[in-house]
Order: sequence, then structure tokens, then C-alpha cells
Amino acid sequence: MSDSQAAKTQLRVGLFVTCLVDLLRPSVGFAAVKLLEDAGCKVIAPLQTCCGQPAYNSGDRADAQAIARRNIEAFAGCDYVVAPSGSCAGMLAKHYPELFADEPDMALEAAAFSAKCCELTSFLVDKLGVTNVSAAYAGVAAYHDSCSGLRELGVRDQPRKLLASVEGLKLVELEESDVCCGFGGTFAIKYGELSDAIVARKSDKILATGADTLLAGDLGCLMNMAGKLQRQGRAVKVRHVAEVLAGMTDAPAIGEPAPEKAK
Repeated sequence: MSDSQAAKTQLRVGLFVTCLVDLLRPSVGFAAVKLLEDAGCKVIAPLQTCCGQPAYNSGDRADAQAIARRNIEAFAGCDYVVAPSGSCAGMLAKHYPELFADEPDMALEAAAFSAKCCELTSFLVDKLGVTNVSAAYAGVAAYHDSCSGLRELGVRDQPRKLLASVEGLKLVELEESDVCCGFGGTFAIKYGELSDAIVARKSDKILATGADTLLAGDLGCLMNMAGKLQRQGRAVKVRHVAEVLAGMTDAPAIGEPAPEKAK
């Protein structure tokens, strides 16, 4: 074992699972654990709650603060906090200190917490120096850059570097990959028609690549795009990037029904 490898084994990484992964796509969480453990990290998943972004974006400062306090306490013993979501990681890493601008002591604690929060692929590449994964995937994939991960955290090249090492995978560039898919959390609920128009344009761009698989790092975006593609009758498989990087693609693609159990 190299010195760098030995150093990694000492890292205690808290997995921030995210609400959508916990409730709708737990396979993403298990894939994240595998990737982190393969990189030599000790992974824990303490009792946790939402990142607080829905409350924060809706102007509910009191609830956002209460959520932030619980998360800061829950992950206190971790060297890093890693989320398989640019959106949630962006909330943790960029906005928690703002919530406590009027509480100097808590603001310092929040800043220290935020400094150790990362998006999954960024953590693997930028913090651990991972450049290869032991995975295979037969297919042609296009990658969508989710807004928060790209603009708040600079996540763009990291997932592509890792995907380049996946055996059998051909990655093609998606035109306007950095343009919003129309989800935006509560945006899709408040402005349904506009959201649908945005995701329809995104669907056209996806189909133009000829890819059989669509990948991204945020489950909300993936669910939105998968829903549109299915309503259009398109046969594009939609998966979280962590599932492909971990070689854990036995589960149905996002939005596909689970196979019926034999009676």
C-alpha cells in the first residue's frame, strides 16, 4: 500500500445520502459507498435529514437554519461530507454560512462544515486523485451538467475523467449540456408549462446525440429528463453517473418499472 493510499484509509467520509436517493433511488447511495470505499475511505451515513435547500429557496430561513444545525451536528466527526448530488452539495458547501450571518460563532462552525463538503465525483478526482474506476458499461452515453454542480461547485471535467476509464463506454458530448433541464426543484412545480418546454428542448438535444444512455449527477434532473423521454416514447436509458462508475447497473434505469417477481 502506498503512502497516499494509506492516507486515504484514514479519511472518515460522511455520505450525505440526499432525500431523493433515500426515498426513490437508493442504488445511487450504495454506488456512492462502493466508489468511496474502493478509493480507500471509511464511509459512514449518520442519521440525517434534508439539506435544507427547498426551505432556503422558498425563503423559509427558520426551517433552513434548523435543518442546517442538525446536519452540522450529525456530521461533526467526519473529515469530509460527500453527496452524490451537485444541488445538495452546493447547498451544504455554499449556503450554510449565509444562514448564520447574524450568529458569529455559529457562522464560523457552519463555514468549517461547508469547507469539508463535496460533490461525489469532484471529491474522488480533486481530493483523492482518482482517475480510474473498475467498471464496465456497454453503451453510448451523453452527459448532462446539472446547474448547481456546474455553476456553484465547478463540476464538469471530473465525471468525464472518471467515465473515460469505464470499459466499453463511449461518451459523446451533448449540445447545450450546461443548459438547465427545467427541473430546478420547486421551479418545475410553480412553472409547469415553462419547465416542460425547457425539458422538451433538452430531450431534442439528447436524441440528437444518438446516445442510448443519459447520465448526470443529480437525481432530480435525471427524473425530470427520464419522465419527458418516456412520455415521448423514447428508449433512452437514464442513470446516475455513480451507478455506471461503480459498475452497479443491474437495477432498472430511472423511470423504468421493476421486473415482476416470479410467483
